[in-house]
Amino acid sequence: MQHSELQRKKVRTASLSIFSNITLIILKLIAGLVSGSVSIISEAIHSGMDLLAAIIAFFSIRVSGMPPDKNHQYGHGKFENISGVIEALLIFIAAAWIIFEAVKKILHPEMPEQLGIGTLVMSISALVNFIVSRRLYKVGKETDSVALEADGLHLKTDVYTSLGVAGGLMLIWITNIKIIDPIIAILVATLILYESYSLLKKAFKPLLDTPLPKDEISLIEETINKNLGKGMSFHMLRSRKAGPKRYVDLHLEVPGTITVNESHDLCDHIENQIESVLANIEVYIHIEPNNNIETPKENQI
Repeated sequence: MQHSELQRKKVRTASLSIFSNITLIILKLIAGLVSGSVSIISEAIHSGMDLLAAIIAFFSIRVSGMPPDKNHQYGHGKFENISGVIEALLIFIAAAWIIFEAVKKILHPEMPEQLGIGTLVMSISALVNFIVSRRLYKVGKETDSVALEADGLHLKTDVYTSLGVAGGLMLIWITNIKIIDPIIAILVATLILYESYSLLKKAFKPLLDTPLPKDEISLIEETINKNLGKGMSFHMLRSRKAGPKRYVDLHLEVPGTITVNESHDLCDHIENQIESVLANIEVYIHIEPNNNIETPKENQI
């Protein structure tokens, strides 16, 4: 699939998240205000943060797909990582606010009303988010988009929290215990805090230019070694990632007797082989002569 087609697919999927979140916010706010349930209102706030995150993800995906320019010579991929960091911080703020409101409800408990409406809305929310989150995860994995994966993580958490709130409202209806509602809201907030930490960790690491995962590095090294001839070796392999884009550079030692053209052809060959086993990667090779070994012409590449 070509880059432009992948980019359009990412943008369409990000748009789906925006529209689904808008719909769910409206439903949850109506149900929360009608019932007076702090757990439903906390879910509406969670969806509000998800909407803001989805909008940020949408624009970051559009920017990250732009080609390199004078001011961003390595491309715009890290905009997706910045988006992920912002989303994580927004989720943390939302969770803190939910806990604050829930504690007030514990100190001054109130019995929610219209529990049937609240349970129905939470069940619908869980179903919608389940469908949309699966789509976001699928496209995020296909396109290696941290922004879409972050959005999918938000909605996946929403599925669990919505089901938890729905179950809690049913327990309140059965037991008539008021305090269940704010306790569930605090549990929802705890899950949201864990979500924000996981997302922040994943999105922030590439901003520090940490290496690619060990399995990817092993695959790159294996591919290089398969294509080296006699008297050839490599060292100083470095890697980093920006959004979905991988960058690798290394020093390649070749016999001092081979020509510049032969060295260039060898580099092209190795770069093509790495690109065939690992998508979205740019490889830069610095040639160094190994003058200790002379290689007969028939062994040269």
